[in-house]
Amino acid sequence: MTEAIKILKGSRSEVLLFALEMPPEQVRFLREEDGALAQLLGLEHIDMNQVEVFNTTDLDGIGLVGYLHDGIGIPLAELEPFEETLVTLTGHLLLIRARAFVDDGAILTPAAPLSFILRLGETKTNWQPKPATQDAPQRQTPRAARDTARRIGATLFAIVMTLIVLVIYVLAT
Repeated sequence: MTEAIKILKGSRSEVLLFALEMPPEQVRFLREEDGALAQLLGLEHIDMNQVEVFNTTDLDGIGLVGYLHDGIGIPLAELEPFEETLVTLTGHLLLIRARAFVDDGAILTPAAPLSFILRLGETKTNWQPKPATQDAPQRQTPRAARDTARRIGATLFAIVMTLIVLVIYVLAT
C-alpha cells in the first residue's frame, strides 16, 4: 500500500495517474465492475465516467505525453518535467480526474496492484477561512456601540454649547 493521497474538496482540474500491476483479466474486471476500483482506492464510491483505464500500446500514434496534452488538456509546460518518466511507462494505466470524487474531496489509500505515478493539474485554492487570531480586534455589541455614540454626541454637544455661550459673552461685553 502506498501513501494516502488527499484530494481537496472542490478540486476539479487535477488528474491522478496510476500504473496497474495486474493481469489483463483483472484490468477488464476493474473497468466493468462497479465498485471494484473504489475498493482498490479505499473509497465507497467513485464516478466511473471520470476514470480511464488504458494500455500504453493503445497510444502508439501520439504517446502518453500527447494524450495527456491533447486528450486531457494538461499544458505541455506542466508535462515537461515528467516527460522522461511518462515516455518510459508501459502496460495498463489508470487515469482519474478529481471530478470522480463528486466535489466532496477524498483521501485515497491505493491497494497493492495500484502504484501512484504522478498528480497533474492545478490544486484549487482552499477557500476555508483562516482561524481567528487572538490579536484581532473584538467587535462591539450594539448596546456598547450606542453607548459610545451617545458619549461622543454628548461631548460634541457640550463643546458646541460652550462655544456659543462664549461667543455671546464676548459680543455682550
